[in-house]
Amino acid sequence: MKPLPPMRTLWRWMLTQTWWRLRLRALGRRSILYRPLLVAGAGRIRIGDRCTVREAARLEVIARPEVGWIATLEIGNGVNIEQGVHIVSQCRVVIGDNVSITPYCVIVDTAHPYDPPDTLPKIGARLPDRASHVEIGAGTFVGAHSIILPDVTIGRGCVIGAGSVVAHDVPDYALVVGSPARIVKIFDPRTRIWNPA
Repeated sequence: MKPLPPMRTLWRWMLTQTWWRLRLRALGRRSILYRPLLVAGAGRIRIGDRCTVREAARLEVIARPEVGWIATLEIGNGVNIEQGVHIVSQCRVVIGDNVSITPYCVIVDTAHPYDPPDTLPKIGARLPDRASHVEIGAGTFVGAHSIILPDVTIGRGCVIGAGSVVAHDVPDYALVVGSPARIVKIFDPRTRIWNPA
């Protein structure tokens, strides 16, 4: 027989399944969100089954009715989002099943236009007027302190090395490292071997 989880975990799960279920667009079974947590635009966030969102994470969907699209954040099944992760969607962020996002990563589908730099609104309050996205394929691992920038699609089963800055698309089963991130190896599922890029 499986042992019962500690009371603190049970309490957090109950809070998640009551409080957050009423606020999020969708919340799957056995998912748990740990406080403190910042969630903005909860009605546009979908979280799948068996997900964990750890303390000090920030999940933010920016409502911009004037641009002609509805911003969304979709998190698949079996995803773990660790401490201090910052995810912002001004258009569309999709995280596939069984993705691991380790501490203090930043995933954003938006940038701040800076031209001209000497007028209001301030640069940090500006958002682009074009659709953008970030997509992370199933089974991908995102190493600590990594940054994934707008208009990036990361394939299935990728490994993003710690501290990487991903500014371009990444194919399936690639290992990328660095700033800017570059492909160093690609896994071949047929031979079960990592080959140099």
